[in-house]
Amino acid sequence: MPPTDPSAATDPSIGGPTLIGSVRRAMRLLEVVAEDPAGATAKHLARRTDIPIATAYHLLRTLTHDGYLQRDGGRYLISDATARLGSAVSRQDSLGDLHHWLDTLRDSIGAAVYYALYDEGEVNVVGQSSGRGAPAADEWADFRRTAHAHAIGQCLLSQLDHDGLLDHLSRHPVERLTSATVADADALMRKLSRIPRGMPVLEREEYAPGVVCGAVPISVGSVPAALAFSLPMSRAHLLDSLADRLRRQTEAAFVSLAFTVRA
Repeated sequence: MPPTDPSAATDPSIGGPTLIGSVRRAMRLLEVVAEDPAGATAKHLARRTDIPIATAYHLLRTLTHDGYLQRDGGRYLISDATARLGSAVSRQDSLGDLHHWLDTLRDSIGAAVYYALYDEGEVNVVGQSSGRGAPAADEWADFRRTAHAHAIGQCLLSQLDHDGLLDHLSRHPVERLTSATVADADALMRKLSRIPRGMPVLEREEYAPGVVCGAVPISVGSVPAALAFSLPMSRAHLLDSLADRLRRQTEAAFVSLAFTVRA
């Protein structure tokens, strides 16, 4: 029996018809439906895509049955499931932009850099960039559990209100990781209270011996965010100058660029 789709071809590797033509037509229908938030009729879609009306009806019924479209009266609209697919693609594009920016910053300051959010009560390192001559800090203790001890976490915690900070510490109590780690919650709160708004947060060997870090707060809507870098102790003399440099570069970048990606 010949294939029902005249655009289908025979794939000798599987001994049966392929449906590449039908897939292309279905994707074209989805694209055109997505262009009109109010939806479109089958006849309109057939005209816009140059697909025979009978074929268009068949594909639209299939796409609706499988949840990629929804029908409202005689009009077809993008379903929630398809909208989520579009959001995922957009997020991937944003992540690509973010990682490119982090690579640029890494090369500019000569240190591993990290981008993190405080999202749903946890520290979330969304992206990092390291390389030869700019090694990343070894996450020997979970960054989420030890926010009190590293610059990324301290920078994010400093952006919380008093109740938010107490809530975090109730779930992740202060613990001594090194001899330089803050001794308790009161010592941490005193340190955070002394950080001027918008200025870098610095830590020297509080998270790990032989590692120093700096972080600057950035604005991503209502979500606390931070951009950070780490250095080996042998380069600790650069901590202050690199932190100030990162702060100035970040402020300039975010005049025209804001990342809203999440894990």
